[in-house]
Amino acid sequence: MAALWRRRAVLFLLVLAVSLLHLWVVDRVWEARLGAGAGDPPPPTIDVAFVQALAPAQPPVAAAPRPRPVAATAPRRAASAPPPPASAPEREASAALDGPPGMSDAGAQEAVDVVQREPEVPAPEVDAASAPASAAEPVAAPASAASAALAFDWPPSTRLSYTVTGNYRGPMEGSAQVEWRRQDSHYQVRVTVGVGAVAERRMLSDGELTPQGLKPQRYDQETDLPLKGTRRETVRFDGDTITLATGKTVPTMPGVQDAASQFVQLTWFFLTHPEQLRPGQEVAFPLALPRRAGSWRYQVLPPEPMALKVGTLWAYPLKPLPGSIKPNEVAVQMWIAPTLQYLPVRITMNWRDEATLDMVLDGAPLQAAH
Repeated sequence: MAALWRRRAVLFLLVLAVSLLHLWVVDRVWEARLGAGAGDPPPPTIDVAFVQALAPAQPPVAAAPRPRPVAATAPRRAASAPPPPASAPEREASAALDGPPGMSDAGAQEAVDVVQREPEVPAPEVDAASAPASAAEPVAAPASAASAALAFDWPPSTRLSYTVTGNYRGPMEGSAQVEWRRQDSHYQVRVTVGVGAVAERRMLSDGELTPQGLKPQRYDQETDLPLKGTRRETVRFDGDTITLATGKTVPTMPGVQDAASQFVQLTWFFLTHPEQLRPGQEVAFPLALPRRAGSWRYQVLPPEPMALKVGTLWAYPLKPLPGSIKPNEVAVQMWIAPTLQYLPVRITMNWRDEATLDMVLDGAPLQAAH
């Protein structure tokens, strides 16, 4: 009997040690990414009801229309000929959604599968400059684009749920949510990541919508840890200055984002500039974290097929470029799906190749009534 109790005691101590180890790594990794400190409670949450699922569909039309290519050398069509067909991405996406009337079952299945095919990479319409495109300021466009951006139809409030897996000297599991809430020109982006019953982090960006995208006014971060309670910290965007959670004040930067708003800012950028989502393109914007502010650059990689609960979709990885991340910070990579309103369907976090978190979309995103 004594031997049995000793074995049970050893097993209990082993489980406790593993739990404490996971708690320590989550605390260390998250703190390395976003800092530590205390702040006042975040603003009240915008009240939204998520009532409808978002199904894969052809990418929305950009706010600034592209100029039509000149087809001077194209052969003349007969007067009775049908109008020119849509572009390949539009034709495939439209067929995948509806299909023509009277389509056979086999044809319908082929149309459903077509949204799973690798998307065609659009060729640049003008010579691209060597500098990366900025997600903080719109790329060059015709004069009419300014008025089009003012009338940009922001997507309805959206909730994305993710399954979280990770590893640090052993597997970790959890769940996450990214919520985009809006009321008139007021927006909130809320990111919640939980690792089992060990820890949870909540990140909230609160600000206003502008023709240049999201303009954060305040960023709040809350971390719940066993035996430590809740830690809070705040970054404030006040006119010409940014007050970090450490109390340090730095000059503001045009188009600056925070750790939560960056996800929706990138969605806005690709919705309004879809031609920038092509392999080799670089996207840059200023980012204010609780401990520092600087420029972050992502490179668009070739699209990859992703088997998700909503179906197999193609998504473009956005990889952070060297120089954006300090040695002790977490590298965040995301996969953008054009057929889901350019939302991130996967997000990974890597801390010095020692700790990883992998967030994969768990079911269809939910949206408020438009």
